[in-house]
Amino acid sequence: MTRLALAALALCAASPALAEQKIAGVAFPDSAVVGGQTLRLNGAGLRRKFIVKVYAGGLYLAAPSRDAAAIVAADAPKRVRMVFLRKVSKAQVLDAYREGFEKNSGGPGLAALVAKLDRIAAAIPAELREGTEMLVTYVPGEGTTVVAAGGGTATVEGKEFADALFLNWLGAKPADDDLKAGMLGR
Repeated sequence: MTRLALAALALCAASPALAEQKIAGVAFPDSAVVGGQTLRLNGAGLRRKFIVKVYAGGLYLAAPSRDAAAIVAADAPKRVRMVFLRKVSKAQVLDAYREGFEKNSGGPGLAALVAKLDRIAAAIPAELREGTEMLVTYVPGEGTTVVAAGGGTATVEGKEFADALFLNWLGAKPADDDLKAGMLGR
């Protein structure tokens, strides 16, 4: 076996990357292309609010990892794909992001981060119905782009906003601990 083949085999054995996963009937392909780069499914899980299933979410990364802090800190492409399992309003989505910012990104820069939520609001339809897909994608040098079926597209420049948004899923106080564990491949 060549050195290259051995290295590839060792990398695959050490990687937590997954094949396609199904969460609550939603298929998460094993890869996605972002900014010309192939990202791998790191993990997927279910977002619940109390006992209600809200959405199935998957995390895609260039370099699979189980370290939430390292994932957020990395200046590398990343994506969260959400497929809603029930009707949710734009206001509910924005309120959840705002609450996540307060819990995970508080401090002097909080007001500026919250103000940037208005920029992504344009991409979110008034109502996300069951089956609606929403993507949150960070690309270094471009920023964070939010795209939702039935809505539009909005981009917020800078890594600081991306970090705050991804902390909603991966921070010390995530929206859902089980979803975080699933996204980390645990």
